[in-house]
Amino acid sequence: MGSDSIECVSSIDGMDEEDTARTQSSKPHGGAAPPAGIAPSTSVHELLECPVCANSMYPPIHQCQNGHTLCSTCKTRVQNRCPTCRQELGDIRCLALEKVAESLELPCKYYSHGCPEIFPYYSKLKHEPQCNYRPYNCPYAGSECSVVGDIPFLVTHLRDDHKVDMHTGCTFNHRYVKSNPREVENATWMLTVFNCFGQSFCLHFEAFQLGMAPVYMAFLRFMGDENDARNFSYSLEVGANGRKLTWEGTPRSIRDSHRKVRDSHDGLIIQRNMALFFSGGERKELKLRVTGRIWKEQQNSDAAVCMPNLCS
Repeated sequence: MGSDSIECVSSIDGMDEEDTARTQSSKPHGGAAPPAGIAPSTSVHELLECPVCANSMYPPIHQCQNGHTLCSTCKTRVQNRCPTCRQELGDIRCLALEKVAESLELPCKYYSHGCPEIFPYYSKLKHEPQCNYRPYNCPYAGSECSVVGDIPFLVTHLRDDHKVDMHTGCTFNHRYVKSNPREVENATWMLTVFNCFGQSFCLHFEAFQLGMAPVYMAFLRFMGDENDARNFSYSLEVGANGRKLTWEGTPRSIRDSHRKVRDSHDGLIIQRNMALFFSGGERKELKLRVTGRIWKEQQNSDAAVCMPNLCS
């Protein structure tokens, strides 16, 4: 990070800053056993595996004159040549294999992550992209990271590979400093992962162009699914000189990409002029202090309303 980049000095108000988020790393693919009586790699299942992309084949399933099969997507990739025998492919359908596929019931491909569901062969297509047990993408922003895994694995990955700061506590106090506030690059800084209520949260701060105007934005993402994210709320506040901006909302799940959250403006957005005013108005250096809090929404069964359960 260059001298003109945003730097962060963070502290946890009233909290021990010792890094206690040293979660034992786990493999991206868990060790859960498949559903009883189901062998996911049966010989029939292997027959339905495309030799090119290794994915399961769905109608139309194509075959060459020698009986070698492949999926319709890969047929367009092999220049109409069988990848096994190199014979020219026509428009022959393997109807027998398609009928076999219709009769199968198979476990979700994320069974090793804990999904217990068993589906008719074609229903897997609809379920798997939405399966709650599917691995998460690495939430780090600012670089393309292809790592996937469960939450404990990704927390360890963020700490060890991306050198992200880890803190325990539900309040935070950050100071962002930039020596040249007139230069706003399209860049992202994911500064901190917070652990509280037994969950992990990613705090992002970014400088980017919104149309022709440079802005700064801070927002929180929940390391888990959207349904669980709704159990929490957070607030952000920035201000100085008798003025302040506040934001309160629900953290977005890391199922939503960083760019999707940013482009939806779902967070605290600070215009440059206001940011400079908060910095003292000298327009020589950007100095923003962003404070925040995370709390859990606890359902009050008597009043049927959600009450904030503040972190002790």
